[in-house]
Amino acid sequence: MRDVVEIGLGKTAQRGYHLDDIAIVPSRRTRDVDDVSTAWQLDAYPFGIPCVAHPSDATMSPASAVRLGELGGLGVLNVEGLWTRYENPTKILEELAGLGEDARTTKRLQEVYAEPIRPDLIAERVRELRAGGGTVAVRVSPQHTLALAPVILDAGVDILVIQGTLVSAEHVSTTDEPLNLKEFIADLDLPVIVGGCTDYKTALHLMRTGAAGVIVGIGGDDWSTTESVLGIRVPMATAIADAAAARRDYLDETGGRYVHLIADGDMQTSGDIAKALGCGADAVMLGEPLSLCAEAPAGGAWWHSAASHPSLPRGAFEVAGEPLGSMEKLLFGPADEPDGQLNLFGGLRRAMAKCGYRDLKEFQKVSLVLDRP
Repeated sequence: MRDVVEIGLGKTAQRGYHLDDIAIVPSRRTRDVDDVSTAWQLDAYPFGIPCVAHPSDATMSPASAVRLGELGGLGVLNVEGLWTRYENPTKILEELAGLGEDARTTKRLQEVYAEPIRPDLIAERVRELRAGGGTVAVRVSPQHTLALAPVILDAGVDILVIQGTLVSAEHVSTTDEPLNLKEFIADLDLPVIVGGCTDYKTALHLMRTGAAGVIVGIGGDDWSTTESVLGIRVPMATAIADAAAARRDYLDETGGRYVHLIADGDMQTSGDIAKALGCGADAVMLGEPLSLCAEAPAGGAWWHSAASHPSLPRGAFEVAGEPLGSMEKLLFGPADEPDGQLNLFGGLRRAMAKCGYRDLKEFQKVSLVLDRP
């Protein structure tokens, strides 16, 4: 029975829980941390850590995407970002890194993203990613998928990420021909990740499109303004658990087709990552945490992709600070602060070991406790 609360006569609301509301419960067994594996695989592509980069220009350049791949994660470049609008956006990124947090900052973001996307630069960036030797993944919005897909596919990517704030399998439009995700994915010979979504029904419908992965969440963090602009907020623990329930039903429906869940939002520390995976996610999509590494192209500044929307921006601008260290230190340590922002996946490995689980699939079975009313 779902926890439903009456908020007024004739109106109810489902109670939802954030990652901060829950905690992991260790089992009767512990395990040596060296015997724990954080590896996972999406289609034919293996990864050493369950880390997918949020495709923000603040954190993902061709170079930083390649570096994340070298460290075992999946870098994702935004083909609607600055790297496909400018031959060399380095000076623009340096300028943005020096901006303060005021009303003009959003206007400046809108100005630099007003430059049109260049198909030749999409092809060039994919070549740069390919030259790096890792798995090549790019992000495109649902609105621009049909227009940009031929260029992206001709360039030769390994994984396509179709990501918006919210994505459904049934978009209705009276003005444009909507993207039919099921038909589009069926015609492709590569895995597609789609999202975000926030509930059981949408997750199940996205799985039925044939997607290899579904993004759960809307990238919510302290700098996201989606709630204040749209009134939408995602309690991530509940959203992940609901999507995991949809996956179980989809497994039964298809006789065993597994769809990976990638949690996007509400994650700053290794403990947050562990709780997201414990709720049923296969990987996490990291944004702001990656802005804290020395390789971040915006020098420590952070903004969501939606922060530069020309008419309805949905994200504040985080002023650049001093990096905490290299990307390797951020992901694997050693940590010299006790707050969980460094050695993110070393922390995950230790959480798994403390609970006695040897791999991520097993860790999804970990017990959870609600520690807030």
